[in-house]
Amino acid sequence: MSLIGTEVQPFQAQAFQNGKDFFEVTEENFKGKWSVVCFYPADFSFVCPTELEDLQKEYAALKDLDVEVYAVSTDTHFVHKAWHEHSTAVGSIEYIMIGDPSQTISRNFDVLDEEAGLADRGTFLIDPDGVIQTVEINAGGIGRDASTIINKVKAAQYVRKNPGEVCPAKWEEGSETLKPSLDIVGKI
Repeated sequence: MSLIGTEVQPFQAQAFQNGKDFFEVTEENFKGKWSVVCFYPADFSFVCPTELEDLQKEYAALKDLDVEVYAVSTDTHFVHKAWHEHSTAVGSIEYIMIGDPSQTISRNFDVLDEEAGLADRGTFLIDPDGVIQTVEINAGGIGRDASTIINKVKAAQYVRKNPGEVCPAKWEEGSETLKPSLDIVGKI
């Protein structure tokens, strides 16, 4: 079953964010503003720090779009802090890192590899109502490109503000949208 259009399921977890004490995060944190949630397999690994560092490079642009970013793995918040303190790539991260040792969040988002006990590489865009709008899941050896998230956020925000319009492939802010109707069936 697809998670698109569903509300984020309840959870409670501890998180780490540079410069702050540990704090609790729940599904309620994903309400009131846009959220990007990026699951990754494990701290102190190989592809993961490259992805998280790449996501940090887009963090300011996402904040400008009123988006908060959350990284989630099945490690604890203590391990997130230790990794942040010992990795050059991860040490640059300013966004929130959620620990999911109970695997509840990973199960809720259907990204848990039960056999390995680790999350798959999943990226989710959640609207201010806590409803999932986009889902992308990659195999373990395939890193993500965080720059692609920006246009997805802009398209989702545009569609939310402009009911009845949709964004075509490769849509960019300011370009034409479509208004689905019988008049354009077969003419695109």
